[in-house]
Amino acid sequence: MTITPEIIDIIGYISASLTTASFLPQAFLTLKTKDTQSLSLSMYTMFTLGVLGWLVYGIFIANKVIIVANIITLILATSILGFKIYNMLTNKE
Repeated sequence: MTITPEIIDIIGYISASLTTASFLPQAFLTLKTKDTQSLSLSMYTMFTLGVLGWLVYGIFIANKVIIVANIITLILATSILGFKIYNMLTNKE
């Protein structure tokens, strides 16, 4: 069986969809409850910077799968991180 570029793209889109979708429950829960006490600031900071790095990488190599997945994940991760920082600064934790 020959693996075509189309099959590779399908694998990429499925994988990107799954990893991006995995953030939806946490993002929705955080936006709904505004509770971030159990979330690690250092983990979300490093993760968000890593996603930003993947986005920049995807832009440099012009890979649509990497770009789209990381734009969506960056929005979700940034919203969670933003709530975490806001809650820390306003002593809601």
